Amino acid sequence: MNTTPEAAGAAPPSPPSSAAPGSSAPQDRGGTAAPQPDAAGRPVAEQLAELQARHAEVSDAYLRAKAEAENIRRRAEEDMAKARKFAIEAFAESLLPVVDSLQAATAIPNATPEQVLEGVHATLRQLTAALERNRVVAVAPPAGTRFDPHRHQAISVVPADQEPNTVVAVLQGGYLINDRVLRPALVTVAGPK
Repeated sequence: MNTTPEAAGAAPPSPPSSAAPGSSAPQDRGGTAAPQPDAAGRPVAEQLAELQARHAEVSDAYLRAKAEAENIRRRAEEDMAKARKFAIEAFAESLLPVVDSLQAATAIPNATPEQVLEGVHATLRQLTAALERNRVVAVAPPAGTRFDPHRHQAISVVPADQEPNTVVAVLQGGYLINDRVLRPALVTVAGPK
């Protein structure tokens, strides 16, 4: 027969306290310190619940912000794809009257040379206006203009009675689009005297 206090139903003796003498830390039956309240007097379980709720709130906000950033990036990519796909739409639309004029000119079987020339001039004006509306401008420097290697391409250097390194004649006009060279003007340039 067992005669120990545990067998008799009595509580086991508590182990010796590891707390320093004079310490008022309460001990639970397992020998560990009981949860301590914070400076405001709140229990640790309440602090933990508050921190977990705050963590869930911050995690949710992060996930929402991440999803929003991903949506913005995706929408921007879609907008860029559409812009690339339809960028030429306005330009093509401005050329349609030119096409209409050319078709009308070919529909007249017995046009006189004067009528054809008049139609060509009118169509050229339409085409020039369409290009200008789309910020495509001609580069045709007058004679005597200083040679600009960024906008002009020298085909030859010729002796001339003008300042050296200036344009003598334009062989083919150039074009700029939004101040960027689309095609340089082909020019002859005055050589040194």
